[in-house]
Amino acid sequence: MRRSRWVIPLTLAVTVFVHYLDRNNLAIVLPQVAREFGWDDRQMGQYGNLLLGAFYLTFGVAQVLLSPLAERWGVKRSLMASIVGFSVCTMLFYPLGGSLGALIAMRLLLGAAESVHMPMNSALVGRWFPPHERGRANSIYVAGILVALALAPLLVVPLAERFGWRATFLLLGAAGLAVSLPLVARYVSDQPPDGQPSSAQATRGTLRNALRAYGARDPLAFWLYLAAGVCNAFCVFGILNWLPSYLNRTRGIPFGDLSLPLFSVFLAGIVGVFFWAYWGDRTGRRVSFASVGLLLAGVCVLLTAYTPANALVIALLALGVFLQSSFNAQEFATLQEMLPSHRVGAGTGLYNGLTVLMGGVGGSVIPGALVALTGDFQAGILSVAVGAWLVSLLLGALALRRSSSG
Repeated sequence: MRRSRWVIPLTLAVTVFVHYLDRNNLAIVLPQVAREFGWDDRQMGQYGNLLLGAFYLTFGVAQVLLSPLAERWGVKRSLMASIVGFSVCTMLFYPLGGSLGALIAMRLLLGAAESVHMPMNSALVGRWFPPHERGRANSIYVAGILVALALAPLLVVPLAERFGWRATFLLLGAAGLAVSLPLVARYVSDQPPDGQPSSAQATRGTLRNALRAYGARDPLAFWLYLAAGVCNAFCVFGILNWLPSYLNRTRGIPFGDLSLPLFSVFLAGIVGVFFWAYWGDRTGRRVSFASVGLLLAGVCVLLTAYTPANALVIALLALGVFLQSSFNAQEFATLQEMLPSHRVGAGTGLYNGLTVLMGGVGGSVIPGALVALTGDFQAGILSVAVGAWLVSLLLGALALRRSSSG
C-alpha cells in the first residue's frame, strides 16, 4: 500500500468535521432558540428532545436501509451525495426555521442526508488499511468529530450572537459544501488498485443478510458489541445535546461565555481518541481499555452533582470525555475485526444505524424527559453516568467471551 493512502482518513476527517458541525449546531444554539420562542426550562426539555431526537430517528433508520445500497452504488459517489444533502439541509434552516414543526421536519431531513456518511468512511478504512493500522486510521477521521465539537462553540456562539442562529446555519452549510466536496472528489478512491472486489460485486445480498449480523464471525459477540454501542451512543449524544443547556441553565454560565468551557471538554476527547487508538493498535486490548474507561467516565459524571465550583465541574467533564473516548477510538476498528472485509460498509451501517437510532434518540429524549419532569438539567446529565456503566458491563461480558473462545 502507498503511504499516500493516509490522505484518505485526513480528507474524511474534514468531511466529518463539517458533518458534526451541521449536526450539533442546533444543540449549541438551543438556549437562543428557546429565548426566541419563549420557552421556559420545562418547555425547553420537552421541545428540545423532539428537535434533537428527530435527527437520530431518520439518521438511524436510513443507515440500516441505505448503507448496503450505498456500498453497491459506490462508496465515493455515496459520500459525495451525502455531503451535498446535509449541506443543503443545513442551509434550508435559514428560510424555513420559523416554527417548531418546520425545525423538526428539517432535522428529519438532515438525519436522512447524513446517514450513509460514517458507514462509507468505515468501508474506505476497511479497504485501504490492514487491521494493525485501522485504530489509527479510524481515529484520524473520528477526531474530526471531536475537533468539530471543540471548535463549534468558538464558531457557532459568536456567529449566532452577531447574525442570529438561522443566518449562522446558512453560512455553515455553504462553507461546508465548498470545502468538503472538492476534497473528496480529489483525494478519495473507492479502493486501492490491488484491493478487495468492487462493492457492486461484494455486497450483493447484504440487505438480506442484515438480519444475520452481516456475516459476523461471532454473531453473539456482534450483538453484545451493538448493545454496548447503543449505551455509548446514549452517553455521547446525551452530553452533546444537553451539555450547553446544562452549563447555561444549571451552572449559570452566560450563553456568550460557553465557548471556552465546551472547547475544554471536547479538547480532552481529541487527545483521548489518539491516546487510546495508539494503545489499542499496539496492544490489541481495545475492548478492555474501553470497559475500564467507561466505568471511570461514569464516576466523573456522577461527581458533578456534588461539585459546587464550575471550574471543577468542567474538569470532571473533560476527564470523563477523555475516558469515554477509549470506546470511540476503538469502535470501528473493533467492528471491522468482526465483519468480512467486503461487508464492512453495510455492516457498519447496520451497527451505526441501530446504535444511533436507539442510543441517539435515547440520549436526546431521556435526558430531556427528565428535565421536563424535574425542571433540573442536572438530572438529565446524571442519566449519562448510568449509560456509561452499562457500556462497561457489556464490554466486560464481551471481553470474557473473547477470552473463553480464544
